[in-house]
Amino acid sequence: MSSLRERAQDARIIITCGPGGIGKTTSAAAIGLSLATTTAQRVLVLTVDPARRLATALNLEGIGNEISSVDLPDALGTLSVAMLDTKASWDALIRRHADSEANAEAILSNTLYRNITERFIQSHDYIAMERLYELVETGEFDVIVVDTPPTRNALDFLDAPSRMADFFSSRLLRWLIAPARGGVAALAAKPFTMVADRILGGAFIGDMSEFFMLLATMYEGFVERARAVEALLTLPTTCFVVVSTLEATPLTEAQFFCEELTKRHLQLVGWLVNRVLPLSLAASSFELDERAPRGITGTAKHRRRGDA
Repeated sequence: MSSLRERAQDARIIITCGPGGIGKTTSAAAIGLSLATTTAQRVLVLTVDPARRLATALNLEGIGNEISSVDLPDALGTLSVAMLDTKASWDALIRRHADSEANAEAILSNTLYRNITERFIQSHDYIAMERLYELVETGEFDVIVVDTPPTRNALDFLDAPSRMADFFSSRLLRWLIAPARGGVAALAAKPFTMVADRILGGAFIGDMSEFFMLLATMYEGFVERARAVEALLTLPTTCFVVVSTLEATPLTEAQFFCEELTKRHLQLVGWLVNRVLPLSLAASSFELDERAPRGITGTAKHRRRGDA
């Protein structure tokens, strides 16, 4: 038997994941709070779940993209919190990778760019991983606890860096920027653009082509960064904690996520079974049973239902 703290003692990133509505955000906040109060570490709890429940879990008025400190009297360490702001993070990324200030401003003012960053879920998934990488690179925190979206969306969060790198290498991108490039490439793409013109209108196709042409100027920076973000998940200092309750449906979802983590060769350190109370509240850590079947490591033989 070993505790969650023992298994994750060398972790720099702890990613909590699991079904929706089971107290995952509260659990992430509790892990961060426990580390900050009992160890001399600088802890950050980062939520990338659009549901915005972290402020409620920590009884704070509001959390934004900028890092905020939480006042913890007598704590051995420090606790900070932040919530992903998709638009602000994308703007910062564009300014960082654009080859000129003029190109950066052209992208930021493009209508298509605003629609993509504000409405497309895949843009949220990628920039969440990018924001995590940025925070790790600053070296300001010893441990970052990440609160992810519910299970199925969390898989998109994990796969987003690879998808972004693949997009920049794809034939689709070459077709999208062909009209702006002109020459042979534009001629080859003409059948595609003619159909698109009739459906979407020539002005839209021109704006879209110009936007992706500007985006393509950041190819090397984006791909290099996407690969680095992807590699971050496989580091031995990155671990995953699956949160669930004892109900059948959440358990099935949690088991599915464990299997997906195994397929991706990512480090699962255990389960955190929420809304379960032991007979004695004196236990200082959640116990993990390595003998549990099919990867389920969280056990609680004596329990009663209630809020976590």
